[in-house]
Amino acid sequence: MRRGGLDTSSRLALAGLPAMRGLLPLLGGLVVWQLVVGGPSAYFPAPSEWWQAAAVMWTSGNLIPAFVVTIVTFLEALVMGTTIGAIVGLAIGLARPAARALTPLLEFLRAVPPPVTVPIAALLIGYGEAMKLTVVVASAVWPILLNTTSAAARVDPLLLDVARTFRLSPGAAAWRVIVPSVVPSLLVGIRVAIPLAIVVTLLVEMLTSLPGIGALMIQAQRNFQSAQVYALLVLVGLFGFVVNGAFAVVEAMVLRRWPARSGLAMP
Repeated sequence: MRRGGLDTSSRLALAGLPAMRGLLPLLGGLVVWQLVVGGPSAYFPAPSEWWQAAAVMWTSGNLIPAFVVTIVTFLEALVMGTTIGAIVGLAIGLARPAARALTPLLEFLRAVPPPVTVPIAALLIGYGEAMKLTVVVASAVWPILLNTTSAAARVDPLLLDVARTFRLSPGAAAWRVIVPSVVPSLLVGIRVAIPLAIVVTLLVEMLTSLPGIGALMIQAQRNFQSAQVYALLVLVGLFGFVVNGAFAVVEAMVLRRWPARSGLAMP
């Protein structure tokens, strides 16, 4: 059904986007900052200097390669973390004895701060991109795994009995009973993992000076190039804003098919 040129799916997707008017206070603050700062500042450069610093990094050829490396690491870690978290979470959540046995271990591992895993990963894997990806995956997987485990453990046994009564195949039963119960919680886990993966990616790049935006930021900080630091911070913030907005659209479209607290999904 169409209304005003947009079908239901398009309207739901647009509704999932964050309100652009939420950026108005930020833009207003930047305008005030620009007006208040009268000249060059070593610690609080004006936003116009950020733009000039970004242009210098662009023309020097350092910005795009570093940004690409960071984005690739983030996307790979998010895909791997989602896959591992969903599969392991389903396996643990559907096997109640396994859930009782492994929950304390999972809670302990989740509480380990990501930065302390960098030396261990470097010893076990080596100093390189594989190590960085491993640390990011190890931090981003937990909200997805724990949310999936919790949702799978809450699947109503009565629904599984209904599926067996209708003699549904295991695949059909999983698609109509387990997936509708797990997908909303899985999406919540991914939403939490997205900013976590961005932060840890930058953090590992800062700690190790491996190629990426984080390495550029720490290099600019060490060279007292504060305008470059602010410019990179804005770029990272815009990247996170775009990623969250894109995921909000995907989430709204998926939840239209499997809304939260849904039960037996009919074709």
